[in-house]
Amino acid sequence: MRSLDKATIGSVYKVKSLNVTPDIEKHLNDLGLIPGAKVAVISQGGGNGIIMLKNARIALNNDLLENICVVPSVEDESKWVTLDQLVIGDKAVVVGVVGKGAVKRHLMDMGITKGVNIEVKNVAPLGDPISMILRGYELSLRKDEAEFILVAKEEA
Repeated sequence: MRSLDKATIGSVYKVKSLNVTPDIEKHLNDLGLIPGAKVAVISQGGGNGIIMLKNARIALNNDLLENICVVPSVEDESKWVTLDQLVIGDKAVVVGVVGKGAVKRHLMDMGITKGVNIEVKNVAPLGDPISMILRGYELSLRKDEAEFILVAKEEA
């Protein structure tokens, strides 16, 4: 068992316990952070971490992350990353779309939904845009749009 502040970025974990005050525990529970929930740390730095939980990105400070105990998720040993982190030739399956409102609707209208297979075909020299194949057609997205798409990268 380890705390989320020591978790490997992108690995999927299962929440074991929350060692926080009752007020904070209630708030975290309202967000869906309960024992048994699947969670992944998608970035860390500057005393904060961003976790992925139920298709939502949540920013937490390291003091809070170190009080959330997790164990590796046995059911899903894949690595979760955002689509903008893939390189040419990478294949992945969409885990979720993180955006809200119009952004999420726009991405889903283009066919980016949970369970869809994606293959990165091309990335512009400066990393923007990203061209990919999904559902039998080619789609290009801006890097800032690709940050809203969480994928499980397939190992080569």
